[in-house]
Amino acid sequence: MTETLNNQLLDTDVAVARLQQAGIKPTSQRIEIARVIFSCPQHLSADQVLARLQTIGQHCSRATVYNTLGLFQRRGLVREVVVDPTRVFFDSTPGPHHHFYNVDTGEIADIDESAVRLSRLPDLPNGTELDGTDVIVRIRKAR
Repeated sequence: MTETLNNQLLDTDVAVARLQQAGIKPTSQRIEIARVIFSCPQHLSADQVLARLQTIGQHCSRATVYNTLGLFQRRGLVREVVVDPTRVFFDSTPGPHHHFYNVDTGEIADIDESAVRLSRLPDLPNGTELDGTDVIVRIRKAR
């Protein structure tokens, strides 16, 4: 996970513009969540976003954070990265790429899409089309 640089937040006007470009009404809570998640390329859980909001004195319910991150995901502003059923992160870099997931530390790092080559995918079920592929490479400290 990349930490926000010196706890800097995205400028409010930039956050508002980003939300409006995605067709999202910029409520005060959505703006504050956007200022946290888009402050730099990073992978944050909803609880980490909530903790950062509390650190800067913003009060938001856990449900609002989850709902807002879900909205951001549906509008293509973030990617949801599920590393296991109990660990979900929101990636502020929504474009195609893959991830390293360190099972010892819980950290996630981006892998450029061109660094992973899939030689063959299975035939898709009838009536479906490929939406994308996500590769998560699980790593740990060498023993």
